[in-house]
Amino acid sequence: MIAILIIIAVIVVLVLIVAGIYNGLVKSRMQTKEAWAQIDVQLKRRNDLIPNLVETVKGYAAHEKTTFDAVTEARAKVAGASNPSEAMEASNVLSGALGRLLAVAEAYPQLQANTNFMQLQTELTNTEDKISVTRQLYNSATANYNTKLQTFPTNLIAGMMGFKEADFFETPEAEKAIPKVDFGV
Repeated sequence: MIAILIIIAVIVVLVLIVAGIYNGLVKSRMQTKEAWAQIDVQLKRRNDLIPNLVETVKGYAAHEKTTFDAVTEARAKVAGASNPSEAMEASNVLSGALGRLLAVAEAYPQLQANTNFMQLQTELTNTEDKISVTRQLYNSATANYNTKLQTFPTNLIAGMMGFKEADFFETPEAEKAIPKVDFGV
């Protein structure tokens, strides 16, 4: 009788351990999804600001059609992304297109003095900062989750339950290049 109670106690302890590991994995996966949702919120905020910014710049620089088209197309790709990987890639393209748009705007002093443009530019800068912070939070949550998936004994439960690694939000190679600074006259 004591042997049966010991066996039952061991089984109960093992079930509790497995349940604890499983719940920890679910919690980590949800933290990763929540962190991605925060990025998604900021990407939407940026997408909402862009049409106003483009229209403001268009009024001053109507001949810059290719730049406007690139921004509009990149914005549409971010909005139409069906998963985090697509959204990450589209967001990186959009960041580059926005950089070109703001470079165009710098060539127009009267636009730089426009209060609406300045407010939109400030909002966009603040949103880009928020995107940067949420990317860091997402990558931290992803690292925590992926670490759990790879460590023993959690990896055994994760494999049996079908948990998959999450992708990190990585900086595109073009943005890693060291900028050339030239003060030559």
